[in-house]
Amino acid sequence: MLSWIPVIGKIVDKGLNIVDSLVEDKDKANEIKAAIKNQILIQNHEETLQMLKSQTDIILAEAKGGWLQRTWRPILMLVIIFIVANNYVIAPYIGLFFPEKELILELPGGLWALLNIGVGGYVAGRSAEKILKKD
Repeated sequence: MLSWIPVIGKIVDKGLNIVDSLVEDKDKANEIKAAIKNQILIQNHEETLQMLKSQTDIILAEAKGGWLQRTWRPILMLVIIFIVANNYVIAPYIGLFFPEKELILELPGGLWALLNIGVGGYVAGRSAEKILKKD
């Protein structure tokens, strides 16, 4: 249970073990533990939905704004994609013909994280648009 967050999962599992020691009836103990697990999952689900709704609201607000507000993410993503394409496709190919030239652009580690966030935001935004159009 809750294996995606090891520390919290261990705490919850220890707490559930306490139920076993306090309740003698094993069926009742299992019922209590199931109710606790269910409540934790419901709470986690509600928090995740709220976070996704907040992210979607931000993206939709940007989409309704001015030209720069609507296009800064796509422009940034295109720049990052160009740098990646340059470093892994264009520069190695040109390097075959001009080995003395260094054409690789510096790629900070944070740029990969930004690319992941940008693509994730795009996917969430497109999903939200499709969901809102169905209503």
